[in-house]
Amino acid sequence: MALPTFSLDNQVVLITGAGSGIGAGIARGLGAFKAAVGCLDQSEDGAFETASAITAAGGRAVALTGDVRDESSMSDAVARLEREFGPLNGALNCAGVHDTSPAEAMTRAQWQRLIDINLTGVFISSQAEGRALIRNGGGSIVNIGSISAHIANRGLSQSHYNAAKAGVAHLSRSLALEWAQQNVRVNIISPGYTATPMAKSPEVWGQVKHLIDDIPLGRMCEIDELVGPAVFLLSDAATYCTGLDLVVDGGAIRW
Repeated sequence: MALPTFSLDNQVVLITGAGSGIGAGIARGLGAFKAAVGCLDQSEDGAFETASAITAAGGRAVALTGDVRDESSMSDAVARLEREFGPLNGALNCAGVHDTSPAEAMTRAQWQRLIDINLTGVFISSQAEGRALIRNGGGSIVNIGSISAHIANRGLSQSHYNAAKAGVAHLSRSLALEWAQQNVRVNIISPGYTATPMAKSPEVWGQVKHLIDDIPLGRMCEIDELVGPAVFLLSDAATYCTGLDLVVDGGAIRW
């Protein structure tokens, strides 16, 4: 019996939102698992910092700048990555923003900006990546969702964020069904409350520290704990997984 492999050797993977937070952490992890990583971010400095960390550790990476809201920008990023390392095999879409506002006070501009980046941006990124993967004979896309697609978080006024993440979940399932015959798998990782630098900052920590009480494991997720799920879904160990929403939340939504 052939055992499944979690290897990413010779895999070419594009990561959006790779300049900071969860995206940067997963990008470094995939580099350690021997993937050739395209580190895309709107921040040139952030993308370069992550790519440099991967190469300094002996991996292969290239910094890419682009806007997930722009079709030509994402198509160009895929093309640049393929020129650097060869045909695209996988992608992980993590680019996103977060803010809060009571629904009755939220402006249309605040709503639209978040939806444009966190939902429309995932579609545009997946579209550019999907075209390449179909052309290349198949591959895997992983979209970063959130437990906010499953619950309305206690004490957080973020209706736009919750709606966007719910949209990412169903978009991903829809793409999984559309592209199954082209051997393109599309799955979701839905992190729970994660100890990103932003979450641990003084201005945000006061709003989120109470959420630890909602986590059965009694602590927030560390960014590195999302690397394993990403490696699994991008690797040949998950060749029969598509449309899966892998919730990584310490049991938070099971109460």
